[in-house]
Amino acid sequence: MTAILKVDTIQDTAGNNIINESSDTITIGASGDTVNLASGATNNLGITEADQWRITANHTTVADITANWERNDTQFSLIGTGMTESSGIFTFPSTGIYKVAAWCTGSVQGGASQYVNFTIKYTNDNSNYNPLAIAYGNSYTGDAFFAMATEGILDVTDTSNVKIKLAITQNQANTLAISGDTSQNRTYITFLRLGDT
Repeated sequence: MTAILKVDTIQDTAGNNIINESSDTITIGASGDTVNLASGATNNLGITEADQWRITANHTTVADITANWERNDTQFSLIGTGMTESSGIFTFPSTGIYKVAAWCTGSVQGGASQYVNFTIKYTNDNSNYNPLAIAYGNSYTGDAFFAMATEGILDVTDTSNVKIKLAITQNQANTLAISGDTSQNRTYITFLRLGDT
């Protein structure tokens, strides 16, 4: 036998609304309330997408980082569907608000460089890319190491058109060596879906 309870509001014994439905929006609790999940229950309201990618070999050109990408498979398992990567361009699995964070380590070989520019780029039209976040480092002596981190929050409204890639530039003609490795994160990017768009 199937039983159906049809109500708009459920109240506690003091008459306070604890569950309310209005115009297809369900509100649990009220301002100041604490909402707990029972031990052992599954919370499907948390992060639904978490993914991380890294380069497996050094990147040596002043350009977009297009090659040697792999999903982090060291003590990590993605949450959700995960990102798709092709020639350094990352496609999102679903719309939403995403935190995108990237880290870069490397050196300038053969001389100094006043600055090295590490950029997370995004496109809204699957064509024209703009900076989402930029980090600057330097190598004032030849072969000195640097590390840079940068992050941004992106509203992904269309998975066909909103995409991400990483780029590296510097102000000298010396050789860059952006560090990559297949067993540890040296230059990498992390994607976290924070909520709905």
